[in-house]
Order: sequence, then structure tokens, then C-alpha cells
Amino acid sequence: MMARHKRMMVVAAIVAGVGLAAFLAQQAFRANVMFFFDPSQIAAGEVPQGQRFRLGGMVVKGSIEKKPGTLDVKFLVTDYKHTVPVTYSKILPDLFRDGQGVVAHGTMQAGTFIADEVLAKHDEKYMPPEVARSLKDNPPPPDTSPGAT
Repeated sequence: MMARHKRMMVVAAIVAGVGLAAFLAQQAFRANVMFFFDPSQIAAGEVPQGQRFRLGGMVVKGSIEKKPGTLDVKFLVTDYKHTVPVTYSKILPDLFRDGQGVVAHGTMQAGTFIADEVLAKHDEKYMPPEVARSLKDNPPPPDTSPGAT
């Protein structure tokens, strides 16, 4: 009877250990999950306040403003329905430019997205899947600038 009791204790300890490990893994996973939102979702108020998330869309042509002597830059990201102002204070990727697809990581503060990381697409065919889906739902308006074909 004593051996049976010891075996039950060992099994209970193993089950408790596995349960604890699963709980800790779930907590670590939740801490690392970062949701994606496009400018229309932000305008609709779907973004959880105070949480980090990813913003994706296209950099509005002519919206990039760099502060001389610093790394500070401001630009607008659009999904062609809504636009979100973004600020960033680090080195931008080499491929970052007007009209390019972009994904930024950060938080919203007073209506402005404060980015702590900016990623630009790496070639003409690649675009993050979330940005591609968002832009597919919101095609760009036709180019009406002088000289456009």
C-alpha cells in the first residue's frame, strides 16, 4: 500500500509540473503576441488602448518629414480610406520611401502612432500578408496628377 501511495504522489507531481509548464508557456506566448491593425480599424476605435500592435499600410506620397540633425521622422500611413500619422526616432530601413508598403510596431498616443520599429518591403513583389489583405479591400484612388497616364 505504501508503494501505491508513492506512485500516486509521483504521478500527481508530474501532472502538476506539466500543468505549471503549460501555464507558463501560455503566459509567455500572450506576452509576445502583437496584433495587426490597418488605419481603418484604428479610425473605427478597434485598437486596444495602451497595447503595442502592428500598423500596416502604404506611406502617403509627400508625407515624410525629417527633422534636420536628428533621427526624428514623421510620415502618414494609409489604407486609402483612412490615414494615421506616425512618428519614429531611429534609423529607417534603406527601402523606406513614399508610396511603399510599411509595417510599424508601436503604440497609439493622442491620435499618433509612436513607432519603435519600422519595416519596409524588400522588393517590388513582396508585401506583408496583412497589408496586402488590407489594401486589397481598399484599392488606391486613380492617379490624377499632371502627366499621369
